Amino acid sequence: MIAPQLSAALADWLDHCAALNDAADHTIAAYRADVQGFLAFMQLHHGDALGLGPIARLTTGDMRAWMAHERGRGVGARSLARSLSAVKTFYRWLSDREGFEPTAVLTIRSPKFTRKLPRPLAEPAARDMIDRVECQAAEPWVAARDTAVVTVLYGLGLRISEALSLTTQQSPLPATLRITGKGGRMRLVPVLSAARDAVATYVRLCPHDLTDGGPLFRGVRGAALNPRAIQKVMEQARLQLGLPATATPHAMRHSFATHLLTAGGDLRSIQELLGHASLSTTQAYTAVDAARLMAVYDAAHPRA
Repeated sequence: MIAPQLSAALADWLDHCAALNDAADHTIAAYRADVQGFLAFMQLHHGDALGLGPIARLTTGDMRAWMAHERGRGVGARSLARSLSAVKTFYRWLSDREGFEPTAVLTIRSPKFTRKLPRPLAEPAARDMIDRVECQAAEPWVAARDTAVVTVLYGLGLRISEALSLTTQQSPLPATLRITGKGGRMRLVPVLSAARDAVATYVRLCPHDLTDGGPLFRGVRGAALNPRAIQKVMEQARLQLGLPATATPHAMRHSFATHLLTAGGDLRSIQELLGHASLSTTQAYTAVDAARLMAVYDAAHPRA
């Protein structure tokens, strides 16, 4: 058990993150798990209840012991870097509140890891995916629904959770959609005519009541559509098209961003359309575009 003082401090910090930093529920849950695990280790490491006094005196050796323990139980560098970030944020907040020096914890370096680049589909493959998804379901309205969802993912750059959170009140799709993304961040996304038409076709064919203000996209029994249904239909389509396992619903969002960048879109605008909190997240797409250009160059070079 973590000492009551620290449990209370952790709860206060999480409330602070939720209220002031507008962190999403799953982010708060991840913060809680990361910091609780850290505090539990430190309590075992020191052999007694870890109150505010002992935690204020943590050393770089304590931090290295925790990181070695995490790596020893199979935690990868990326996950450990995330946990360390949560611990540092909590520790900085606690040091400000309690008035102790946090340098020993804050100066610990994050483990190095190679950032995974987004894995978009090529433009023809993205179009083929939409066309092939339409052929998977026997019932026309289900085929129209699946096509509408995948078209919205690609045409608007939405996350699958954002697409499935659309309500019947947003149909027919307006010229601009107001989307609530991660961390409660709001953004405006222009709606392409292809997405508007695909959704209109689905609404026309859907046998369920879509005037109740509920979810726009429905499962076969009329409840909210489960994201697994879209994942499954895309799995079937990618196998038929010979596409890699990375051709997932989220890959359609990556494709939206990469194809916009290739067409000359600027990073700031793409950042706003995607709802990224940091430009550095959006900049990953420049690496994808550069890698693609180099592949084309290598293939076309006369000495290749």
